[in-house]
Parts: sequence; C-alpha cells; structure tokens
Amino acid sequence: MLGSSAGLIIAALIGIAVIVCLIVFAKVHAFLALMLGSFVMAILAGVPLTDSFTSFTTGLGSTVGNVGVLIVLGSMIGVLLTKTGASDQIVDTVVAHSSKKSLPWAIAAVAFIMGISLFFEVGLVLMIPVVMSLAKRQNMPAIALGIPAIAALGCLHGFVPPHPGPLTAISYLNANLGVTLGLGLIIAIPTTIISGPLVAKWMARMVPVKANEAYASSDTSIAVEDRPSFLASLMIVLLPVILMLLNAVFELTGLNIPYVTTLVSFFGSSVVALLTAVIYGVFALGLKGGRTFKEVNGLLGTSFTSIAGILMIVGAGGGFKQTLVDSGIADVLGTYLVQLAVPIFVSAWLIAVFIRLATGSATVATITAAGIVAPLAASCSTAELSLIVLAIGAGSMFFSHVNDGGFWMVKEYFGLSMGQTFKTWSLSCTLISVIGLVGVCLLSLFV
Repeated sequence: MLGSSAGLIIAALIGIAVIVCLIVFAKVHAFLALMLGSFVMAILAGVPLTDSFTSFTTGLGSTVGNVGVLIVLGSMIGVLLTKTGASDQIVDTVVAHSSKKSLPWAIAAVAFIMGISLFFEVGLVLMIPVVMSLAKRQNMPAIALGIPAIAALGCLHGFVPPHPGPLTAISYLNANLGVTLGLGLIIAIPTTIISGPLVAKWMARMVPVKANEAYASSDTSIAVEDRPSFLASLMIVLLPVILMLLNAVFELTGLNIPYVTTLVSFFGSSVVALLTAVIYGVFALGLKGGRTFKEVNGLLGTSFTSIAGILMIVGAGGGFKQTLVDSGIADVLGTYLVQLAVPIFVSAWLIAVFIRLATGSATVATITAAGIVAPLAASCSTAELSLIVLAIGAGSMFFSHVNDGGFWMVKEYFGLSMGQTFKTWSLSCTLISVIGLVGVCLLSLFV
C-alpha cells in the first residue's frame, strides 16, 4: 500500500478521482460514490481491510449529529416560511422596495448581516426559501440571487469571528480579536461584492437554472389577509441571529452576569436558537390563518421528506473528510509547505488551501493551518498576526469540491449538476479565497 507521505497524497487524489468518475460517468448516487471513494482511499493509504470504513462511519455520524440537526430545524423554519405565506410576505415587501436589478445586492446585504453570527450551514438553510421565492416570483435564474447570498455567508465564515475557524486561529496565533474583526470586515465587504453580485449575473447566464420548486413559495397562494405581517415573518429569520449574536457579545466581552449569562449561553447555542425560532414560528406563523395545532404539526412533518437525501449526502461528505483527516494528509501537506521560501501570508494561505482541498472543511483547514504557522509568527506585529489569521481564512475557502458538505448542500438545494456546481459555488469559493489573499497583501502595505 501507499505508506509514504507522497503515497498518502496520491491515495487521496485517487479517492477523489473515484468519486468524481462514479458520479459524472457512471451516474452512481453521490452517497454511494462517497462511500466507495472513501474505501478506495483508505485501502491505498494502508488502512486494514476490516477498519476501512471506521473513519467514514465516524465522520458521517459526527456530521449528521452536528450539521444534520441544524439542517432539520432550518428545514422546519423553511416550511413555516413557505407554507404560511411568510416568505410571500417577505418577497412582496422586498420586491416593492427593490428593482429587479438591485435584488442581488439586497439579498447579499441581508445574507451578510445574518452571516456575522450564523454558521454557513445555518445561514444557507434560512436564506434558501427567500432566495427561491424571489427567483420564482421575478422569473430569475436561482443562481442570480443564490450566489450573492452564499458568497456573503462564505466570506463571513472565513474572515470574521465569532465563527469557529477565525476564533481558533486568533487564539493559536495570539492575535488581537478587535483588530482581526475590523480588518476582516474591511476584506469581507469588497470580497462579497466581487464574488457575489458582480459575478452572479455572468454565472446565471452560464447556469440558467430556475428556482427549486421544493424550496420556493407554496403552489397555493395564501391570501394577503391570512399571511403573517412582514415583521412577524422576518422575525423567524432574525430571532436565531439575535440570540446567537447576543451570546457572541457576551463571550467576546467576557460579561458574567449571574443567571443572565447562563441563559444567554443556552439560548445562543445554534441548536437552541433555531429550536426557539421553530417554536416561535408555530405560534406566530403556523397558527395564523385559522390553522390548528394538528395542521401545523402536519406542515412540520413535511420538512423531513425534502431533506433526507441532503442529510445523507452531507453526512457521507463528512465521512470521506474524516477518512482523509485520519490518514494524516493534512500534516504531510503542512510539513511540505512550511519549507517553501515564500512570504508568511502566502505560506499560511497555501497551507490552508491544501488542507482545505484534502479535507473539505474550512474550519479544519483554518485550525490546522494556524497550528502549523503559529511558531513562524511569534515575532510578528499585532497587525501582521491579524493578517495571517485572515490569510488562513482566505485559504480555507478555496475551491469547494466533492469532500465538502457545503458543496453537496448547494448542489441539492439549487438542483444543480456536478458541473454546474463547480461553475458556480466552487468558482465563487475560489474567488473569495484569491480576492481575500489579495486584500491581505494590500492591507499589509498600510498597517
């Protein structure tokens, strides 16, 4: 078997090639392709035959246990939005105050605000019903509105604390949180603009798919008088944002108020915040229009059927990622790149890029790269440390592909083919990464 460092990298490349070939050429379901690709990679990396699926099943269970719960709760929120007329109310209000040309910018701004405190997956499942409903109502390609939204969420995930990757990198490098937050926003705003609204129009011409009907407004139009108000509709989206942002403020400032801090921490966790939004939605949206509790529960039950495939595909992506991580590929790549004679910003970015490509996880790439780079950054200034954190964050977003759960979420939500997902989501991620590095290099000239 391929036991050397170079062999491990070859094993990973072959595993990824197997997945792509099975899906693209043999038309094998993504879940099975990910399982088989993981198996091939594990065997080539020297894992005993009887243990060849151990990492895969561990990673699948961990991913479904973490991201899966958020997807389920987010899907319930989506059903409450679409089936009660709440998304129609939001769509009507946004359309009334925006021209068709300005809609991508409006969606990007909303997603950017939400993404400050939301994990990417949470923000995506909350934005999908609004994006699809707007695209359907305006007869626009889904990509024209979807790319601005997911680009904004991706930028915040990679550059701005309190997201877990940037926060951990700040801790590893002893960077200043406030400086990193400020510089991160300076980079994130133009990066969102370029990788979102500016390229979305071009991508929409390349991939002119219509709105995914499963996540757009309900077929039966809800009478205006039976819809919840705009504020009530918007609150089901904003409530988890407010709860998690409040918790982030308490954590970042170190506030410790007896009982209050505990409650804020409890309700500010992603699972509880989304669950709170679901409960709010049942009363404020579901029971609006004369529905009974039984009818509302029936609506919530329909949320499971639409996400079963997404859950298992995302879980399988996590299983493949875990197999790659357990093989030690990230450490091998990091060791090689540290020896390169390039500026520390570029070196940090390259380390994160290669770990991202190997593991598929932006958070894993950020944390691992920060640990590798930390000894090299001991003598850097405060501003340089923050820029290294941001360079790592930029690298962690590079070219999402088949081993990234986000890749499969975007593919399934938008109803894209593999090639279409590469042309849109993967390209947007790459733009975020490259533009982010350029921003870091430019800022290094002035700070």
